[in-house]
Amino acid sequence: METGITQRIFIVEDNDWYQKLLVHTVSLNPDYEAEAFSTGKELLDRLNNEVPDLITMDYRLPDISGEELLEKIKAMCPGTQVIVISEQEEIETAVSLLKLGAYDYIVKGNDLRNRLLNTLANAQNQTKLLKKIEKLEQEVQTKYNFSDTIIGQSSKMQHIFMLLQKAVSNNITVSITGETGTGKEVIAKAIHYNSIYKDKPFVAINVAAIPKELFESELFGHEKGSFTGANQTRIGKFEEADGGTLFLDEIAELDPVFQAKLLRALQEREITRVGGNKVYKFNCRIIVATHKNLLQEVKSGAFREDLYYRLFGLPIELPPLREREKDTLLLSKSFVERFCKENGMTVKKISPAAQNKLLAYPWPGNVRELKSVIELASVMSMNDVIEADDIVVASADILSGIIAEEMSLRAYNRRIVQLFLDKYNNNTKLVADKLDIGQTTIYRMLKEEDED
Repeated sequence: METGITQRIFIVEDNDWYQKLLVHTVSLNPDYEAEAFSTGKELLDRLNNEVPDLITMDYRLPDISGEELLEKIKAMCPGTQVIVISEQEEIETAVSLLKLGAYDYIVKGNDLRNRLLNTLANAQNQTKLLKKIEKLEQEVQTKYNFSDTIIGQSSKMQHIFMLLQKAVSNNITVSITGETGTGKEVIAKAIHYNSIYKDKPFVAINVAAIPKELFESELFGHEKGSFTGANQTRIGKFEEADGGTLFLDEIAELDPVFQAKLLRALQEREITRVGGNKVYKFNCRIIVATHKNLLQEVKSGAFREDLYYRLFGLPIELPPLREREKDTLLLSKSFVERFCKENGMTVKKISPAAQNKLLAYPWPGNVRELKSVIELASVMSMNDVIEADDIVVASADILSGIIAEEMSLRAYNRRIVQLFLDKYNNNTKLVADKLDIGQTTIYRMLKEEDED
């Protein structure tokens, strides 16, 4: 309900005097418009044609009991608040009606008018809050719609879309890998908000950011007094995410001591709070992410093999931006439009020269870096077109990431060739043309690299 907009309130009361009193009381607020009924049947017939914002109903009506009428109202229009007004003062009756979904229970008396006005105001505020929450939930789900959130037409991103469709149709554990800045948490949220878990919590936690001494408390919770500073009982992330999704970011950074504890929790689907004995079952989907090669971590002994296979599930490897063909331009256009709209600016275009500069840069920070650069360019641009000079990057030189490392000239040459092969999807003919060398030279360099 919004202030200044007429709200429809239905009043069900068989006593003529009380009916007039209630209509008069409601009408004191110019934002309310009242319609009165003398029987439950009259109200139910009216609800077939119109759903009001709020209903007040007498508990004792000549044709239907209060409990039955309330149940029928909630079945026909579950979002409508219902205030029960009665001469009865029995607590049991009030509790029973509140359990059935009544917003409030008011006893007829001298203070009826004031109590009703206060209750109407409170109900209005709660309805506004519920509608705001519903709107925010819809916005979140729309925000993480695949087509709106994950922008890309490259062949590698089409493969990612295919995997996402598989991920949302079941509860399999998902492991997301990719370089820093490729959007691993965005992918995790997109999976959650497009799955059967979307109406339950999405709980994210960065494993690397948890101090060792707090790891168990953060994930499993703790009982009051279980350690110094535990002044009250606190649930952990597993319980918080119950029914929804628990996203464990940077899972490769998990201390070996706690890997066994996490493995047991996942195997048994249960946890025990720190300092407690009671076992708590949980039911949440697990999504993990890391920028490291988890299998390599297993081989090096840094990560438990049994935990690796427990978490592996459906693997989704996000490609770096430099391997996504012209997705850089699609993303740039989207970032410009979003930033300009959010800041009340005219949406700017990206000049051809600026586009070429964007395509030439290797984007070591991936999508996250691109977004930052584009937002700065939108601010720096002097007119409605973003020019090449407005694109400020660490270095637009494609060799910037190479020359910082000391190596032989032959190794430099091989690295340059490999960089171009990655950029142009291993199209050796195209790379040979770009570098003005023969294809056989490329093959020879690759063969030498394998032999080394």
